[in-house]
Amino acid sequence: MSSFSFDFAPDFRPLAARMRPEAIEQYIGQSHLLGEGQPLRQALEAGRAHSMMFWGPPGTGKTTLAELVARYANAHVERISAVTSGVKEIRSAIEHAKNVAQSRGQRTLLFVDEVHRFNKSQQDAFLPFIEDGTVIFIGATTENPSFEINNALLSRARVYVIKPLEPQEIELIVQQALEDEERGLGKRKLVMPAEVSLKLAQTCDGDARKALNLIELMSDMLKDGDAFTEEMIVQVAGQQLAGFDKNGDQYYDLISAVHKSIRGSAPDAALYWYCRMLEGGCDPLYVARRLLAIASEDIGNADPMAMTVAVNAWECFHRVGPSEGERAIAQAVLYLASAPKSNAVYTAFARARQLARETGNEPVPKHLCNAPTKLMQEIGNGEGYRYAHDEPNAYASGEKYMPQSLVEQQFYYPTERGFEKRIKDKLTQLRQLDELSMVKRYE
Repeated sequence: MSSFSFDFAPDFRPLAARMRPEAIEQYIGQSHLLGEGQPLRQALEAGRAHSMMFWGPPGTGKTTLAELVARYANAHVERISAVTSGVKEIRSAIEHAKNVAQSRGQRTLLFVDEVHRFNKSQQDAFLPFIEDGTVIFIGATTENPSFEINNALLSRARVYVIKPLEPQEIELIVQQALEDEERGLGKRKLVMPAEVSLKLAQTCDGDARKALNLIELMSDMLKDGDAFTEEMIVQVAGQQLAGFDKNGDQYYDLISAVHKSIRGSAPDAALYWYCRMLEGGCDPLYVARRLLAIASEDIGNADPMAMTVAVNAWECFHRVGPSEGERAIAQAVLYLASAPKSNAVYTAFARARQLARETGNEPVPKHLCNAPTKLMQEIGNGEGYRYAHDEPNAYASGEKYMPQSLVEQQFYYPTERGFEKRIKDKLTQLRQLDELSMVKRYE
């Protein structure tokens, strides 16, 4: 039986893993952190490392950056993922770190991927070992650390924001993979036309790992020396889904964009962000509910119909189903964005609520008190109350409805916009009647 021997061990790792940068010079992107003169780059080049948190979308280089930190700091690396690990794995990693320190005199960098998936007690387990220097802690998360990471852990690690890669950065990474003969596909001499490279970069939405995975899939369809095509991107990538995660920051960023576009009277932008949410799989009724809040908060009495339109869109969705219902919500989005704006109701309510909280013991003036019984009438409830409908213009000029100590308080300041201008004119007229009544009273 013949035997075979190999002069090299084939590397079966995915292209994205093979192309992982091993030096700062190979790292593309995050120039705000690794550009010349930036503090993090200076710390790496000096071999210094501190506990840190990398926060950013998938495929933007968080793990790679952690590996570079360990390499430049000459540190032993322990890796755990919060997806598959628990307290047992944390303890094991810490024990390894202690053994390495004793046997080799080497520091340990503990890299925790998806750290936001650990609960409070699991996150707390790291604290004493960060404090005593057993490990340099590096966490990677796609979620906002402010909401998902314990304050105690956050206070011990500096947060670095990892940004989505720009299309031109994705193109450089792809070019690097196609030219590198040792780690990449350089030996195959594959051709990447400029328009295909741009299409690929746009398809990947700032995710380098996705770009490299697509390149690898497409390369399997080509002979050496062949060229990539745009049709191949569609074949391997399928229909591009809008970026969206109903439990992540982008969910809140998108609805924030809808809200702020409506507030800013930008109907086209508001409609675009609404459609982005739909394409990402958002429940349209979530947007419908937010529209009701917007109708009150940002439009108010400048256009009282805004609330009706929002309610009707919600009701329409329930009656006709998603296809036509989504369009009804789109109609409401456009109406609210185009409507005159006023936050006078919103601010008046906030002021009144705050004052009510501070003056909760102020008694109701006697003339405003309920008097359904003879006894209550005898103690003065309702005495002197003027029934507005019996007064000229259905207004009891000079009447006071606030507690005596708060009689001059005003919360609602109508704007000059939309229907609210008519409200402002009416209230101004009524205040003038009050002033006239006061003058007559003192004559």
